[in-house]
Amino acid sequence: MTPDVLTFVDGKAGRIRLNRPKAIHALTTAMCAAMLEALAAWEDDPGVELVLIDHAEGRGFCAGGDIRMLAESGAKDAVEARQFFHTEYRMNHRLFSYPKPVVAFMDGITMGGGVGISQPATFRVATEHTRLAMPETGIGLFPDVGGGWYLSRLPGRVGQFMALTGYRADGADCLTLGLATHYLPSERLDEVKAALAAGADDLHAAIKAFGVGAPIARIVEQRGAIDRLFASDRLEDVLSALAADQGDWARAQRDLLATKSPQTMKVSLRLLAEGATMPDFASEMRQEYAVGYRVVTRHDFIEGVRAVIIDKDNAPQWNPATADAVTDALIDEIFAPLPEGEAWTPHD
Repeated sequence: MTPDVLTFVDGKAGRIRLNRPKAIHALTTAMCAAMLEALAAWEDDPGVELVLIDHAEGRGFCAGGDIRMLAESGAKDAVEARQFFHTEYRMNHRLFSYPKPVVAFMDGITMGGGVGISQPATFRVATEHTRLAMPETGIGLFPDVGGGWYLSRLPGRVGQFMALTGYRADGADCLTLGLATHYLPSERLDEVKAALAAGADDLHAAIKAFGVGAPIARIVEQRGAIDRLFASDRLEDVLSALAADQGDWARAQRDLLATKSPQTMKVSLRLLAEGATMPDFASEMRQEYAVGYRVVTRHDFIEGVRAVIIDKDNAPQWNPATADAVTDALIDEIFAPLPEGEAWTPHD
């Protein structure tokens, strides 16, 4: 049986290749553990000078995590779900703090967990196929895997906009926003991987040599509206601003937010507000683990997965059903630190 993630050495590069195409390479606990093991083995190997992360066949880099498993576990004792988050976040943190350069190829769908393994990379390559998003509020989850760190550091209020709406950034958007460091045509990816594995003194220049000019980013046209309408960290204020704007774009965003979980939209806004001031990435992951620890067992996540992933009726019944009904006390409860012994810890 072919493993769901391939790890091997290719020339001077350690290679991590996601290999679960039928699930658009969605991550499992075993895949995250295998990636951690490979990173540990290569860290002190002088023959490995850099790490390349890509995917095998299929239409996406990584669609996220194993959402169905998480919901099934959350509906029971949540042990398996929490084990997944703990292992995945350790892998995210290991990539963030890795002492050797990491290059991630975000070709195709890059969502949720795919954002978590690409954004810590030193170099992040987008293509004409890239579709990067954190769409978690649509299933009663929140932009985890470091989303509170990465999205809060985007220009203006773009991060808050992406967290609430699940906006799909294309390759040009990613380059403009700094989510990608390079824009390459997908047909050149094999060439650049071979060049990097052969060895290069200047990785940035080596990747750029295969690049092309990116189109004008779509999101540029909406930046003014995003910064104005998504200016507040209070969900009620955002909804009021959208309701007061008579433009087509604002109306479309208002209709879109009406389909999202009010609870996890509030969680997302608080996560980004606090993520912007986190002293380090480990602190961010510790917070996100505490939030995920609780959210995965709550009604909205289990109901969201039912509506969007399992039954596909796309009619989730959120509870609480409105922003006003989601109290500050509830959000405080979700964000409370976990007791010692249950809290997330970095990899040794």
